[in-house]
Amino acid sequence: MSRSVTVVGGGFGGLSAACYLADAGCDVTVVERNDQLGGRASVLERDGFRFDMGPSWYLMPDVFERFFGYFGREPEDYYGLTHLDPHYRVFFKDGEGARDPPSEAGSGTDADAATDGAGAMAGGRARAMAGNANAERVDVDGDIERTKALFESYEDGAGEAFERYLAKSEETYEVGMEHFVYTDRPNFRDYVDWDVVRNARGLGLLGTMQEHVADYFEHPRLQQLVQYTLVFLGGSPSNTPALYNLMSHVDFNLGVHYPEGGLASVVDALASLGDDLGVTYRTGTPVAAIRGERGDMRAELANGEILRSDAVVSDADYAHTEQELLDPDDRQYDADYWESRTYAPSAYLLYLGVEGDLDPLAHHTLVLPDAWDEHFDAIFDDPAWPDDPAYYLCAPSETDDAVAPDGHSALFALVPIAPGLDDGEAVRADYRDLLLDDVAEHTGLDLRERIVVEEDFCVSDFAERYNATEGSALGLAHTLRQTGPLRPDHRSSALDGLYFTGGFTRPGIGVPMCLISGEHAARAVCDDLA
Repeated sequence: MSRSVTVVGGGFGGLSAACYLADAGCDVTVVERNDQLGGRASVLERDGFRFDMGPSWYLMPDVFERFFGYFGREPEDYYGLTHLDPHYRVFFKDGEGARDPPSEAGSGTDADAATDGAGAMAGGRARAMAGNANAERVDVDGDIERTKALFESYEDGAGEAFERYLAKSEETYEVGMEHFVYTDRPNFRDYVDWDVVRNARGLGLLGTMQEHVADYFEHPRLQQLVQYTLVFLGGSPSNTPALYNLMSHVDFNLGVHYPEGGLASVVDALASLGDDLGVTYRTGTPVAAIRGERGDMRAELANGEILRSDAVVSDADYAHTEQELLDPDDRQYDADYWESRTYAPSAYLLYLGVEGDLDPLAHHTLVLPDAWDEHFDAIFDDPAWPDDPAYYLCAPSETDDAVAPDGHSALFALVPIAPGLDDGEAVRADYRDLLLDDVAEHTGLDLRERIVVEEDFCVSDFAERYNATEGSALGLAHTLRQTGPLRPDHRSSALDGLYFTGGFTRPGIGVPMCLISGEHAARAVCDDLA
C-alpha cells in the first residue's frame, strides 16, 4: 500500500503498529513526546546505575517469538534471554493460618541453607529467617513437582489441586489466546458463532478470579500465589474475570525470563526492526491536536508543524487523546464516560542504587501481607495510601552486572496504589520511610544506610510524563465490565481515519498485549485504507 500513517506515541503498542504498517508498505512516522521511545518502558540512568522505569517482567515469550517471526526474525537476533531461577521469591508477612512446613525444610537461621537438599522438595518454603526477617519465605520455580510439594505443605490435597488448576490454566491460555486475543472481536455479535461458543465454554468469562481460585484452594497464601499476576492486569481478585487464570500457565509453565539489558533492550529491538522496515522516529515531539478525515489526517505538533497522512494511530493515553487532542465533535465519549471507568492502579516507585549486595532478594521478589484484601480495598474501594502494603522488589543486578557499578546493586520497589491520590513531597517522604522499614522488617534487608542513588516516581509523574489519566500506571483495569468488546475500540467511531492501540483497548494491559494491540490496529488501518 502506498499510504502514509502517523503514529502518535512510541510505547509498545505504537512501535508494534508501526512495524506492521511499514511492512504492509505504508510510509510511517512515529512521534513521541518524550526523549525516549518505549512509553512507560523508559530508562533511568544515573551515576552508573540503570533502571527499567516501568515494566520489568518478561512474560509470555511465545508472543514475542510470534511478533518477530512475522517479520522473519526472532528475539535472539536482538537480545539474549536468561531464564530466571527462581522465577520469583515471596516473603509472606507473619500472620495467622500458616501451617508449619515439613521438617525437612529446616529450622535454622539461614534461609538459603533452609531451602537446600531435601528442603527444596517443599518448593523452597522455609520458616527460617533471612537475617532478621519477620516473614516466611517461598521460592517459586519451573519445577512443577517442587511446586506441588510447596502447595501440599500448606494444605492437604493442594498439590493435586494445583496440578488440576494448572491444567485448566493451560487450556484457558491456549483457547483464549487463539480465539479471544490474537483474534480481535470488537462487537458482541463477533461472539455469536458456534466456533466461539464452543471454545468459550468453561473459560470463566463471567465469574471472578476469587471465585475461581477458591474452588481449588482454601489457604490464603496459596490463593495469593496464583493471583499475584493480577497486578500485571491492573485488577483485584474480586473484579477480574476468571478468564485470567491463564496467567498461571504463563508463570509456572512458560517461565519468567530476563532480556539482557532489561525491557529497554526489547524497546530497542522494536525500534531497530522498524528502522529496517523504513519507519521514521521523532522523539521530543509532543502532539497538540489531531484533526481531519481519512485520507487527509493532520497531527498538529506543539511547535506548530503539521504532519499530514492518510491515517493516524494513537498510542497515547486513550482518554487524553479523546479529551485533549480532539475537537468535541470528533470525540466518541464524554467526560462522564471517562470518569465512570475503573482505572488500574498507579504506583509509588523508589529507584535505589545501593552499596553492596541485596541478599536475600531474588531478581523478582514479592512481599505480601496475609490480609491483602485491605490493600486492594485501598486501591479500588476506598482510595488511600495502604498502611500494610503488598509490594514488589526488582533487583536486576542479581542477574545483570551491567546495571550497577562494581560493588553496588540496583533495586527498585513498586507499591501499587490508587490512581488520583495526592502524592506531594511530604506524603512521599513519609511513605518512603514506611516502605524501607517494612523491607527491613520482612526481608531482613536494611537499605537505609547504604543508599547512594535515589529517585522516586508516583501518581503526578505518570500524569505529567505520560499524560496518564488519573496518574494510572497501566490504563483501564481488566474488570468484568471492561474486558473484550467492553473496552474502547481500535477504530474511532467519531473520526474516520483515527485509530487506537495500547493498553486501553483490546486485548488489554501488559507488554505482550500491547504488541498484539498494535497488530490489531494496523490491520484495521490496512483494511480501511485498502
